[in-house]
Amino acid sequence: MRGMMPEAALSSGKPMPRVGMGTASFPLGATEPSTVKDVVLRAIEAGYRHFDTAAVYQTEAILGDAVAEAVRAGLVASRDDLYITSKLWLAHAHPGHVLPSLRRALRKMQMEYLDLYLIHFPVSMRLAEDPESMTYSKDDLVMMDMEGVWKEMEECQRLGLTKAIGVSNFSCKKLETLLSFATISPAANQVEVHPYCRQNKLREFCKEKGIQLCAYSPLGGKGTPWSNNAVMDCPLLKQIAMERGKTIAQVCLRWVYEQGDCVIVKSFNKSRLRENLGIFDWELTNDDRHKISTLPEWRGTLDIFVHKTGPYKTVDEFWDGEITDKTNNQRKPDLTTCCTTINLWHCSLSSQSKCMVPLPTATVAATAVTFDPHLQAKGIDFPLHIMRCPCSPSWRHACDDGLEAWLAIALQDATWAALEAGTQYDS
Repeated sequence: MRGMMPEAALSSGKPMPRVGMGTASFPLGATEPSTVKDVVLRAIEAGYRHFDTAAVYQTEAILGDAVAEAVRAGLVASRDDLYITSKLWLAHAHPGHVLPSLRRALRKMQMEYLDLYLIHFPVSMRLAEDPESMTYSKDDLVMMDMEGVWKEMEECQRLGLTKAIGVSNFSCKKLETLLSFATISPAANQVEVHPYCRQNKLREFCKEKGIQLCAYSPLGGKGTPWSNNAVMDCPLLKQIAMERGKTIAQVCLRWVYEQGDCVIVKSFNKSRLRENLGIFDWELTNDDRHKISTLPEWRGTLDIFVHKTGPYKTVDEFWDGEITDKTNNQRKPDLTTCCTTINLWHCSLSSQSKCMVPLPTATVAATAVTFDPHLQAKGIDFPLHIMRCPCSPSWRHACDDGLEAWLAIALQDATWAALEAGTQYDS
């Protein structure tokens, strides 16, 4: 332990601080570099020693500047006092391009080595002419040469350019494939983890194989393209927070910490930076843990790597059928008794434009099931009668007359509690 920050022992040797600060902001690269640098410096002052970046976040150079400034200011004795993680972008996830990508990252960060270098996603993109380009198109998705890429990741570690290597967003099945040819096992797997996405199966698999699970989006990914307010709006988590005298964020982070995971949490708010470290001197009760274990599960990751011409045609295929913990058989409420008001955001207009539509209980059960990926990612998973806003083109896949739409939206289970209570819900 350095100072008051607990650490996790990794198979690679150097321990990982259990709580790290994320540096991604959405839209990617939109936050002023000076703001990111200032927040990183304030985080170091607060006690953070673990920082997470990636090529696609466009924060590698900013993080490097902040670390150099922290050393000059005496906030840390040297770069060695910090734990720095970065990730390989899809367009560089090809044999012959992994090592150059890491070297570019190190030049940007003014560092001689990383502590952890991760394959960001288990999929590749066609090579771009400009190695600095972070443009993304589903049409460019291709199957990753996992063995070829991992062999080059291993070479990065052998050369001392990174102390450890690992993966992100890998299922048990994909990890099993990787382990079948790896000579250096992945030290970590960074995936979505929060009380509604508990990752029990993956955690047990990783523990068995000596792979440290590291959680991103521990608060449900608020502010990201896959965000869902269900975690921060959860009545159960609110109740636990009130009873413990903590915030909902602290309850979520403490829960992840108690699972044995490391956790990456992002806040550019200076007071919340300190608040998010206030999780080490108290515990959840057994009753708290049991109640959280009964929450229905969903995964917020978008279908950005799913495409009809790509290697994965469905989200389920991308995750090898491991989207939720199928051992959780919580009863869902009777849909015919649900009645609520749904607020639909119309992004094509303005962020304040909403369409408020009542859900008629008498007709719910008759609705046919189809899917709307945008709403599915926002957490909607129940049959819904909706009056389409005629000026919103995003809803023009409904009835020919353009007035009413029956949409059956495969809803994430996180909203069931709110629906049972007849709560107004922002989707």
